[in-house]
Amino acid sequence: MATGGIRYHYSRLNIAEKLIVLNVLVFILDGLSLALMGKSTVSWFQLPKEFFDFLAKPWALVTYSFFHGGFWHLFWNMLMLYFTGRIFLNLFDAKRFLTVYFLGVLVGGSVFLLSYNIFPTLIDQNTALIGASAGVTAVLIFICAYIPNQEVRIIFFNVKLWYVGVFFVLIDLLQIPYGGNIGGRLAHLGGALLGYLYARQLLNGNDIGEGFSKLLDSIGNLFRPREKRAPMKTVYKKSGTGKRGSKTVDYDKEAKQRKIDAILDKISKSGYESLSQAEKDFLFKAGKED
Repeated sequence: MATGGIRYHYSRLNIAEKLIVLNVLVFILDGLSLALMGKSTVSWFQLPKEFFDFLAKPWALVTYSFFHGGFWHLFWNMLMLYFTGRIFLNLFDAKRFLTVYFLGVLVGGSVFLLSYNIFPTLIDQNTALIGASAGVTAVLIFICAYIPNQEVRIIFFNVKLWYVGVFFVLIDLLQIPYGGNIGGRLAHLGGALLGYLYARQLLNGNDIGEGFSKLLDSIGNLFRPREKRAPMKTVYKKSGTGKRGSKTVDYDKEAKQRKIDAILDKISKSGYESLSQAEKDFLFKAGKED
């Protein structure tokens, strides 16, 4: 009963919330491994700075994003992921969210790897990269670039999203020469660049993540159980019967997608704030269903 309840509640979470659960679970399991076995598992999954070390475990370019250096590192990343995910999923579906997030992870990790093998002051440093920050930053900057004039409430006042994006990018730029965690800051900037370019290209009608999205579909299909199909039968039906069938469901789905496309087109031309409350509610509901 308890397992069924957990599965039920997990299935009702949106994709950002599911990522938060996975990150928290990894953090707890890694902590238990260190406490009970005396050894952390992070060394197998963190992104090393050396190219040859990376070639020995190429999965690290993705898995580093599921590990964190401490509670507060995890807390702030997941808090940001929760709020940016809510805004993002009001506009787009779960697939595009995962595309932006993991492309941000990949680009951020690549910037880290290249930087520590190019810049003279970083070459001799012994470090590795962990944390979801690059993916979270990609999602944040994406929404800041896609709906820059949309206002969000921060404590006691409203501020436009593009101000928020500029603030976070400047913080990372300023802390590279005067603060620590240079590798993390560079990864943030890599994720930010991906998020910005993706959003601006999408507004111009060019989906630069389409190929990666198809790759995610292919990977997902490998883990989906194949449905057993009944033997095929030839059925003859008269045309124009007017009965509801599978095609009606397809028409409903197409109509819903056309409405979503029309709303997104309105956002690209006039901004998110131009939507009516009914349109915002429709986008939110569509995002939850996906």
